[in-house]
Amino acid sequence: MEKEEKPYIGPDKVLPEITVKAVLLGALLSAILAGANAYLGLFAGMTVSASIPAAVISMAVLKLFKKHNILENNIVQTAASAGESVAAGIIFTVPALVLMGYWTHFNYWETALIGLCGGILGVFFTVPLRKALIVKQKLKFPEGVATSEVLKTGEQGGKAVKFLALGGALGILVKFAEAGLKLWEGAFVKATMVSQKTFLYFSMNLSPALIAVGYIVGVKVALVIFAGGIVTWWIGIPIYLSIMGNPEGLDAVTLGSNAYMQVRYLGVGAMVVGGLWALVNLRGAIGVALNEGLTSFKSNTDTEKNLPRTERDTPMKWIIIGIGVLIVPIFIMYIREIENVAITGLMAIIMVIAGFLFASVAGYMAGLVGSSNNPISGVTIATILTSSLILLALMGTGSEKGPAAAILIGSVVACAAAIAGDNMQDLKAGQVLGATPQKQQVMQMVGVVAAALVLPFVLELLNATNGFGPKTIENPDSLTAPQASLMQSVAEGVFGGGLPWGIISIGMALAVVVIIIDKMLETRNATFRIPVLALAIGIYLPFELDSAIMLGGIIAWLIVRYQNKHQSKAAGGLEVAKQRSSRTGLLLASGLITGEALTGIFLAFPAWYYGSTDALALMEEGLGSEVGLLVTVGICFLLYRIAVKAFAKE
Repeated sequence: MEKEEKPYIGPDKVLPEITVKAVLLGALLSAILAGANAYLGLFAGMTVSASIPAAVISMAVLKLFKKHNILENNIVQTAASAGESVAAGIIFTVPALVLMGYWTHFNYWETALIGLCGGILGVFFTVPLRKALIVKQKLKFPEGVATSEVLKTGEQGGKAVKFLALGGALGILVKFAEAGLKLWEGAFVKATMVSQKTFLYFSMNLSPALIAVGYIVGVKVALVIFAGGIVTWWIGIPIYLSIMGNPEGLDAVTLGSNAYMQVRYLGVGAMVVGGLWALVNLRGAIGVALNEGLTSFKSNTDTEKNLPRTERDTPMKWIIIGIGVLIVPIFIMYIREIENVAITGLMAIIMVIAGFLFASVAGYMAGLVGSSNNPISGVTIATILTSSLILLALMGTGSEKGPAAAILIGSVVACAAAIAGDNMQDLKAGQVLGATPQKQQVMQMVGVVAAALVLPFVLELLNATNGFGPKTIENPDSLTAPQASLMQSVAEGVFGGGLPWGIISIGMALAVVVIIIDKMLETRNATFRIPVLALAIGIYLPFELDSAIMLGGIIAWLIVRYQNKHQSKAAGGLEVAKQRSSRTGLLLASGLITGEALTGIFLAFPAWYYGSTDALALMEEGLGSEVGLLVTVGICFLLYRIAVKAFAKE
């Protein structure tokens, strides 16, 4: 029988958790991290968990006050981490409404309501799931455990925060020099046509944030993403060009970019199959979670009063009332956009059912692989595809509102699923520390509100200055918004029939082959696996992003290799040394991401005011991508050196 782990703070000990300074700091950090991750997700197609950086910042700030405690720190990071999740749910879906021309700009209240209602529904849905997945099934929730360990070593917070600050300063400096002052190009690109039918291509985005993303996800995931880029750029596009040729006599770079606009639909097919596979693969766990959740909904809510403090959730009565109340503004928003009562009612029903279903999926997946690796894109595509097919049967192929209706359903579900995964991680950290679940659930909602109110401004600012979608000669600074572009393609393709179904079918077949190979690796207990959604993301992303993420993964692998080589010298402190090294590298990488992302948002202001992204440029032509390449190499060396030094010091 497994031994029950006692919480760090026992249930009989009561410490202040929700305080004025905790609420203010949590809301502020949520808004900041939401903006940073919105930029990162629109730029790179990925967001990263904000729990550990938020925990470190919280410890550093609260140490300035005479009275503070570990549960108060935990409450701050619980609210702060919600910003990243709300940002993910919104940026993966809502920009599709602008890309498809349904919105000309980001409507403030509609965008805020999507994040607000979807995020709070995600919190509500996880209340009955907490006991099912954390208490009964005892899933690992790796990021939640890691966050609790960071908080338990809070006495080192003042020292640890310097690595976060260093990364932030470097991210700001490099991004400002490249995108603001235009001292060098932001990407290294080489392409050539060796013959009429032979296309060679390599590119790398010179972004410290992308290097940091690769470092955080690790070499295995980064390698799978890079393999997806190889499928598109080194196999798919050359085959496509050998068939289609170059009748317009375009240069190699432009030719490759044009071909990518078609071949990227391999990723659409792979993503659809990957999202459906995520549901099939988790059918047993989903059934358990749904059953436990429904049982909790039917239980006597008064029993919460008799439970220990560390097991006390928000009463089910209030959860049911809250869900009913939130359906009203969602219904009003839907009917304003769609203008059909019957279809709007159906949309609301689909949204609630899909929201709870995918919140269960997201919560379970977070318990297995962490919230950073949660396949939110996959479950959102499954929602949009299913919604599109249902709405197609009701509205017909000629409907202009059909694709938008599917996106609106998917946007709320995406926010709910993203928050569910994040909330479960926070609740796991709270279980280890001895926090009160009900208070964490309240603070999660505080973080949702703060992020939802800020994100519409951020999106509108970035849209007005950078724009979204593939980079063009007219708009070279466009943010690719890969997930939103993917959602647009799926929704419009179902209604308009304009998708290249042949290429999509090949992508779907490829995903099936990858799933089979991955299952074979699973039966052999292989240490290396091929998650189909990671491969699909790599297929869809521009190669310059895949290669930069891969470089970050290589840095992480080199650090692990160094640790293994020198572990004999670590004697009994090996695990402590590895944890210190991992945490140091994670904080530096998180700082790089946050600094670069915030600078990207800041640079949008002068670009918007002067009407040009060259407003702060020091020269008409930069020093070339080679200078940026040297800077990137320097960042990689620094990341490696600091993490290795932390290991050696221990």
